[in-house]
Amino acid sequence: STMRTTDPLHSSTDLTEGKEKLRLKQEVGLISGVSLIAGTMIGSGIFMSPEWVLHHMGNPASSLLIWAACGLLAMFGALSYAELGTIIKESGGEYIYILRIFGSFPAFLFAYTSVILVRPAGLAAVCLSFAEYAIAPFYPGCSSPQVAIKCTAAACILILTIINCLNVRLATSVMNIFTAAKLLALLVIVVGGLVLLAKGQTQSFQNGFQGTTAGIGAVGVAFYQGLWSYDGWNNLNYVTEELKKPEVTLPRALMIAIPLVTCLYLLVNVSYLAAMTPSELLSSGAVAVTWGDKVLGSWAWLISLSVALSTFGSSNGTFFSGGRVCYIAAREGHMPDILSMAHVRRLTPSPALLFTSAMSLIMIISGSFTSIVNFFSFMAWLFYGMTISGLLYLKIKKPELPRSYKVPIIIPIIVLMAAVYLVLAPIIDQPQMEILYIVLFIFSGIIFYFPLVRFKYHPRFLRRVTLHLQLLLEVAPTARDAN
Repeated sequence: STMRTTDPLHSSTDLTEGKEKLRLKQEVGLISGVSLIAGTMIGSGIFMSPEWVLHHMGNPASSLLIWAACGLLAMFGALSYAELGTIIKESGGEYIYILRIFGSFPAFLFAYTSVILVRPAGLAAVCLSFAEYAIAPFYPGCSSPQVAIKCTAAACILILTIINCLNVRLATSVMNIFTAAKLLALLVIVVGGLVLLAKGQTQSFQNGFQGTTAGIGAVGVAFYQGLWSYDGWNNLNYVTEELKKPEVTLPRALMIAIPLVTCLYLLVNVSYLAAMTPSELLSSGAVAVTWGDKVLGSWAWLISLSVALSTFGSSNGTFFSGGRVCYIAAREGHMPDILSMAHVRRLTPSPALLFTSAMSLIMIISGSFTSIVNFFSFMAWLFYGMTISGLLYLKIKKPELPRSYKVPIIIPIIVLMAAVYLVLAPIIDQPQMEILYIVLFIFSGIIFYFPLVRFKYHPRFLRRVTLHLQLLLEVAPTARDAN
């Protein structure tokens, strides 16, 4: 690999880095596993996506069907991943599965796209929704100006970067506090909705299927917006190496967390529709705030506050677990060495975090919430489809591999069909130039793969840059076996 110049530092850091990692993530048990999945899944989506799902589907009943179908699809995807996790017991999620099944080149394309586009896009979308809720109370009765939203989102990313670069423990405690806030916010909305339904506010559900949209592209985009709220169902596969009894914990945690989140999401949507007419819901910039104004009256600010806390916590979670693919890919020689290094005293993967935040800032400046989500989902489902086809390959060609958990073959087939639909539907229905740019970007990885990874050509100036960055950021290589 490129740079191993700081050897005296290297040895001492390796020991402390190893201890720190092992101490921080001793072993993830069932409860931690459930909260890791649910905590990352419940983010900005449920507070932002309902109006867009309704917008694309055309009526309340079919939009609720989409929410239920998204939950089922996330469950099927997660169960398929659970079998993969018990065959390939390594951390790194899709990256490691694609690497072990299909080889180095597709895994590099995944890591390249994920580190430069997919993860920063996810973070940018969550921070934009945080900004929308954080400043909504300052602009009552009208939509907030885009400049204010983008500046607040950028500030959010900078604060997260500082928190995560300073101290791992600080980042984890922030995550725990904000997870409690988001569950509280959802429970308030659910209870409020049940009270309204008990009072007979059911007008939104009469003639519920009137005016349903039938276009395959519109349904595909509605799925994108709904599935964005479920994103995170595959998070436990990124930390397989740290699970207690992965063969038991992985499937069990998924079977508890995902149905729980699905039920919460459906109840929250019902609550929104009980409080607002479909047209009011469509014209709301921040659905939960409008709900709060109608139901809680003078206490409405509580909803804005808890939703802002929830989205901030979720973006912190995305940021915190984000270093995983970067770290593992650099460990396998697919990313610049500098991205796998950690700060010599603080033991945080600061180069990977700084890189992610820089890419996210570029996306915030150039895009809006819906465009980023559609663009994120297109790429995510492209790679989910590839990973699931890898599972089908192993099931058919290598049934003798030891696996403690088996998913019925029909489930990965359904997920693969859904992934193909989600990737192709928007292209067929409304071809957009952006999708062509994404595909070109993915294949632009070829330019870097052959010289830098395949033929291991490391120009001298790159080594010099790595050395200067090491000195500037005070980072050193981490122990390969620390994970």
